Amino acid sequence: MLYLYLDESGDLGFDFFTKNPSKYFTVTVMLVQGMENRKRIAKAIKRTIQNKLLKQKGTELKGSKQSIEIKKYFYRHVESVPFEIYTLTLNKRRVYDYLTQKKDRVYNFIARNVLDVIPFANASVRIGLVIDRSKSKKEIKEFDNYLIQQLSGRIEPKIPLDIDHHLSHEDLPLQAVDMFSWGIFRKYEKDDWEWFNIFQEKIKHDDIYLP
Repeated sequence: MLYLYLDESGDLGFDFFTKNPSKYFTVTVMLVQGMENRKRIAKAIKRTIQNKLLKQKGTELKGSKQSIEIKKYFYRHVESVPFEIYTLTLNKRRVYDYLTQKKDRVYNFIARNVLDVIPFANASVRIGLVIDRSKSKKEIKEFDNYLIQQLSGRIEPKIPLDIDHHLSHEDLPLQAVDMFSWGIFRKYEKDDWEWFNIFQEKIKHDDIYLP
């Protein structure tokens, strides 16, 4: 099975005059081939939480919260796992004014463009796309329908596509893609390359939309 874990960093606020939104918005997909590799990433998440974080209920790895030392510790335990990262970052200041009020449409478009560069030919049995659950039921339905429509021409009809929206403490690899997405976002937002440089070797596609 081909697992795709999708998460985002930054925000989709566009009021640069009275508020302080992020300048960029990053969507990242982590591709993992096979259940065994997925389990290895989940195990690394558990080990990092147990050994490096306070053992409080609900503790998770978050790119925006963890120190670089914890990030390095986590990466040492997944470095040998064969996974790939695909990412696209939106320069929000270049977005057309009329689209700034249609945040779901912007999100769906960026997510689809990331998925467009993923080699689905590697999928021979089933594809599982997992997204961090943050949308309403209506937004989830619209997002799923949009992606199925856009991707149907790139995936063989015999290959099932499952789209699931999970909480990150339920499906642990979501915490991994959160960490990686944050590192990519920080590179664009703050010119901070420290964490990005550590896992850069795993990145297969990194581009900016509306540079």
